[in-house]
Amino acid sequence: MLGLSKTLAVVGLATACLSLTACGGKKAHPQAQLAASNITTIGVNAYLWRATLDTLGFMPMLQTDSSGGVIVTDWYANPNAQGERMKLTVSILDKDLRADALQVAASRQVLQGGQWVEQPVQAATTQKIEEIILTRARDLRQRSVAGQ
Repeated sequence: MLGLSKTLAVVGLATACLSLTACGGKKAHPQAQLAASNITTIGVNAYLWRATLDTLGFMPMLQTDSSGGVIVTDWYANPNAQGERMKLTVSILDKDLRADALQVAASRQVLQGGQWVEQPVQAATTQKIEEIILTRARDLRQRSVAGQ
């Protein structure tokens, strides 16, 4: 059996170790990286927002809401695909730069007999748009962290 002084010493040592683990057990992340992804003046991730605007800049914008993270384009007809048009809705769902923080929905219409008729959009189309936006957002973030 341990004496009272040895017991107090063991308890003190254990308490000190726990205190050190709680205070210093985690590695500090560089402040620039945290600030680059979280601090914005808008309600969503600034890199995803800017990347979306850059990517869809060729389309007419119908609605942009940086607080809610929603960008809605108006109908866009590709000059190389007469008789077909698309409309996109992009939702940015988080303040962090993550793949699941971005959602793209698309509507497609084809001109048939003078009327625009809804047609299905391939899932690969919206996935490709998401990939392009995410790649652009990552590039913007890397440039920002690097100070360019």
